[in-house]
Amino acid sequence: MRILHTSDWHLGRAFHRVNMLGAQADFIAQLVATVREREVDAVVVSGDVYDRAVPPLAAVELFDDALHRLAGLGVPTVMISGNHDSARRLGVGAGLIGRAGIHLRTQPSAAGTPVVLADAFGDVAFYGLPYLEPALVKEEFGVEKAGHEAVLAAAMDRVRADLATRAPHTRSVVLAHAFVIGGEASDSERDITVGGVAAVPAGVFDGADYAALGHLHGCQTITERVRYSGSPLPYSFSEADHRKTMWLVDLDADGAVTAERIDCPVPRALVRLRGTLEDLLADPELARHEEAWVEATLTDAVRPADPMARLTERFPHTLSLVFAPERAPDDPDLSYARRLAGRSDQQIAEDFVSHVRGAGPDDREQEVLRDAFDAVRADDAVREVAR
Repeated sequence: MRILHTSDWHLGRAFHRVNMLGAQADFIAQLVATVREREVDAVVVSGDVYDRAVPPLAAVELFDDALHRLAGLGVPTVMISGNHDSARRLGVGAGLIGRAGIHLRTQPSAAGTPVVLADAFGDVAFYGLPYLEPALVKEEFGVEKAGHEAVLAAAMDRVRADLATRAPHTRSVVLAHAFVIGGEASDSERDITVGGVAAVPAGVFDGADYAALGHLHGCQTITERVRYSGSPLPYSFSEADHRKTMWLVDLDADGAVTAERIDCPVPRALVRLRGTLEDLLADPELARHEEAWVEATLTDAVRPADPMARLTERFPHTLSLVFAPERAPDDPDLSYARRLAGRSDQQIAEDFVSHVRGAGPDDREQEVLRDAFDAVRADDAVREVAR
């Protein structure tokens, strides 16, 4: 069976101030063309179809168009909701839409109920595990303490239990939206940290022939059977080195996987430039970046006059301007933001406690801080669902 694995469309999202709806429409057109030209048997979309719980009308219209075009090809499609989606909204009409071959899986309770497709070698069971917010689904899965690994492991137990009831040699594909250990994050994914640990081991998917992952925006191979497709378009300058692709996966009669990357159309290259303003304006080596989307980091000791206006004369698609004067590591003017870069909320809070009283928090106090942050995230998740 030939499967096209994609995820993280984020319909309705902009890139800095650039409207990406046209680029997203181009991606949908290319996806449909790939399905037709490469004789794809099934499409899987592993979450974050939309960028937010209540997407703009234009994004909903593009999604509707994508569904009609995929259904028109007669190729089954399986989709799950991600942490950016409203599971309730995305799942509206799922029963009726399923009759057209578009299978929306947005309910955690259905984790062990697959979409079963067949090829010349027998059945392939597709299990859709929507994004599982631990605080909201721990009772559904009977886990004592909310955590990503615990709820995902419980969901996979249901998958394996159902698979054990099926005909021998039934192959399986699992769609999941999670942060798996070994994956490389970028700046454009929303934090899903709970209890200080967001990542889950790849071994949680043992028993599945292929795990089609979503959430991380870079195309990645965790193992031969566990892969991220990544987002089809860039949504932050941290993705400047990404090659935006989908996975074309062939599942043979024995469940062995072979995979090929299919390039997605990206409207413009991304580049991060760093140096003094005069150097960036004068360096002939930078001519090749003049039509790219640019993030410029200026290292001038003193902020120059009208830097954005001057930069856009040479680089008209400059979208981000950062000031980072080169200073000695012990310079007292080293920015607060740079000192906090890469540190989690938990680490920042613990540093604050150390600064105020001269000693860091003990184990019990660290647990109190973790519980407080988890409560805030859970409350945010409940409000997002309520929307």
